Amino acid sequence: MSNQKILIAGGWRDARNPEGFFHSSNPAEKSELSDSFPISSREEVLEMIQSGKEAAEAMYSIPPEKIADFLEKFASNIEACTDELVEIAHLETALPKETRLRAVELPRTTDQLRQAAVAVRERSWAKATIDTKSNIRAKFGALGGPVVVFGPNNFPYAFNSVSGGDFASAIAAGNPVIAKANPAQVGTTKVLAEAAFEAVKASGLPKAAVQLIYHIKTEVGLMLVSHPDVGATGFTGGRPSGLKLKEAADKAGKPIYLEMSSVNPVFFLSEALNERHKEIATELYASCSLGSGQFCTNPGLVVVENNEAGMDFLNSVTKSFAENEPGTLFSSNGPKNIADAVATLVNAGAEVLLGGKENDGPGYSFQNTLLKVSGDTFLQNSKHLQTEAFGTVTLFVFVNNSDQMKAVAAKLEGNLTGSIYSDRGGEDDQVYKQIEPVLRTKVGRLLNDKMPTSVAVVASMNHGGPYPATGHPGFSAVGIPGSMIRFAALHSYDNVREHRLPVELKNENPTGKMWRLIDGQWSQGNVVVN
Repeated sequence: MSNQKILIAGGWRDARNPEGFFHSSNPAEKSELSDSFPISSREEVLEMIQSGKEAAEAMYSIPPEKIADFLEKFASNIEACTDELVEIAHLETALPKETRLRAVELPRTTDQLRQAAVAVRERSWAKATIDTKSNIRAKFGALGGPVVVFGPNNFPYAFNSVSGGDFASAIAAGNPVIAKANPAQVGTTKVLAEAAFEAVKASGLPKAAVQLIYHIKTEVGLMLVSHPDVGATGFTGGRPSGLKLKEAADKAGKPIYLEMSSVNPVFFLSEALNERHKEIATELYASCSLGSGQFCTNPGLVVVENNEAGMDFLNSVTKSFAENEPGTLFSSNGPKNIADAVATLVNAGAEVLLGGKENDGPGYSFQNTLLKVSGDTFLQNSKHLQTEAFGTVTLFVFVNNSDQMKAVAAKLEGNLTGSIYSDRGGEDDQVYKQIEPVLRTKVGRLLNDKMPTSVAVVASMNHGGPYPATGHPGFSAVGIPGSMIRFAALHSYDNVREHRLPVELKNENPTGKMWRLIDGQWSQGNVVVN
């Protein structure tokens, strides 16, 4: 056993006066892993903030090419330590080595970093706007302070505080990062931070451009997100923790972007079920059970009409849930949290049809669980019946007709996604027209005839949504370059001399590719000087 070092102020060192130590665990065996990680003190976090502030000042004058170079070198470094990363992430999460970690999530992560590098080089993300008549110019740029990133437990690479989308977006926008590891994945995060720090040194960024702490006490976390020298915070995790951080940041006037919880409602229209209910049932189970149900886009709420098609569909789904073994959850908290959520649903009027208990076995798991409730009961207790259960748990809402289906949609909280399945021949179109306008305002991403668990890393993606799925409906945590704007400030320049302007706002287009809004027209050309 060894005590692991933190990355602070440009180097790895032992934590000073830590508040204690902790271990990550192997959830498949319910066993503690050997390495010990420090809980950093308030003083140490304050030192990180100061170093991050100094790094932010240095990054202001660093050419964008150096930031892009860092992102590309970091991606290559990750690939060079693939075997080590796959082994440690598998130990800490029990996620499949080949089919999930090596083949899917790790390439997604390196692709995300490289997409960010392309955006930095091309520079259109800054949305340069030039008005020659007033000689006022504006663009998005760095915040002037470090960005704090809190990583979740369900994506050890792609949403990691050191390598995930928030990290890539913050660095690409020109900010240093203070990464707060998820306590369940500290070993994975340390390996990623080592790869990042080597890229920092090789690319010439300030050495404090990337800093890492493993764990802090709640009051220190609240201080961190509200500190005046912090630029902004990105958080992915549970709603209770997210709301505490949001309250502290809001009081201090500091931006915070949160992804907190979502039940991701799926509306199955009757003619679609008459047409292909067995096919759709297979899709639903595959989506619900992906990653043992530990996806923020997991479809936890299903809405169907209470008719023969709806009952046939429920029977097919029940068969899939019953015939398959539950997967391993990420931590010992998983079964307890799911049990609490199921109890909340039952107390609000839901009936357990299948499962509902912690599963016996060598690892942390919970039985595949189905519940049902009437549309009338849902409308009466909609708040509690939208409780998220972070596992393979789905609540069926049986409505009387399409009007009640629309009423259910109107009662929904903000969600990351919402899906509508309809028949291929157009028989469901009238019902679709009733529901879609209501559902559209409740979700960030609207899907047709598709489950929500696949989140493509493309510029058009919205991995966000109305509160309480996130803290703000106008931003996405996935999709370069859009996600970069969260960690940028709008910089305006009024009558500033040409040689003093940022390169994006000069009369000459520096790349020949960058789109700029010049006198109301998008152009890749130069500014015409009269």
